[in-house]
Amino acid sequence: MWCQVLGVVVISYLLWIFLKTTDNSYCITSLINNTTICRPKCSHGEFSLPGITSCVPWLTCEAILTDVEHGEIIGQGAVKTVRLGYWKNFTVVINELKNQDYRHDFQDGLANLKLFQPDNKVVQLLGSCEKSNIFITEYHPLTSAEHLENILNKHAFLNTLKTRFKFCLEYIEIIEFLHTRPEGKFVMCDSNDPVKALSQFLIRDDLTLLLNDADALPVVDRVTENLVKCGHRELTGDYVAPEQLWPDDSTDFDDSKMPGYDEKTDIWKIPDVCKLLLGNVPGSTSVLLKLFEINTLCKDESPPERPTVSEVLHSYRAVYQQVILV
Repeated sequence: MWCQVLGVVVISYLLWIFLKTTDNSYCITSLINNTTICRPKCSHGEFSLPGITSCVPWLTCEAILTDVEHGEIIGQGAVKTVRLGYWKNFTVVINELKNQDYRHDFQDGLANLKLFQPDNKVVQLLGSCEKSNIFITEYHPLTSAEHLENILNKHAFLNTLKTRFKFCLEYIEIIEFLHTRPEGKFVMCDSNDPVKALSQFLIRDDLTLLLNDADALPVVDRVTENLVKCGHRELTGDYVAPEQLWPDDSTDFDDSKMPGYDEKTDIWKIPDVCKLLLGNVPGSTSVLLKLFEINTLCKDESPPERPTVSEVLHSYRAVYQQVILV
């Protein structure tokens, strides 16, 4: 028995050495159990999982319908049902259309995930079957960022200002990723309160944020002057940007008369999401004071006067270097 265990350890170590010294691979270190996991880097249309030495083409309809075993439901919303799945001894995530009325949203989400692959800011797509309205993504045991407080409370040694500020920076980096795409500026519509915003992200084992839900990402096109609207219902609340609110209090909401808006709605929301991410750990109040100026600019009532996401990221990084990297 001990020989078998030793053999597995040696093989794993040699695989780690091989991948770590190869330009076409990358490694992450789990901050939960302090293990290093390596895998090959893959091109568009391929994926890799821990322990796999070469990239695998995206799973086809046939492979998904015959080789992927369905497990328990772990989440569901208006658009899709999310459940665990099992493929060749790997736990994966099965995303299935829940309501035919939202088939267009589901297909948009899948199209966006395909478009964004491969990128270390986005959950890895493993395959899809459009005729069955299903796609497979990589499983991350720490699950959604909306559970961040529970994760950090469970692993108290990680519940630090540095960890929390890093999450804030990664959130803004993903917004920058969406706003600087060649196809146009993608707007995060499914984020009408801070907790809902965090539910669109996963937490990887190395405590890195990953964009997971790409269903509601309409595109602002400056060339065609195409603005967006987040759904067809009236939006309310302080978290929602002013331009997303129905502008005429004297009349009932009418979607056909509701003006469109641009990506600056995401800028308005950054201070609220980052305040939630920073939490109440020692030093968080001091950080918020240092971020006051840039956050005030983010909350400008006039969208054109708000900074770009790159300008926000620059200011936040400067505070991070001042406070954390001292």
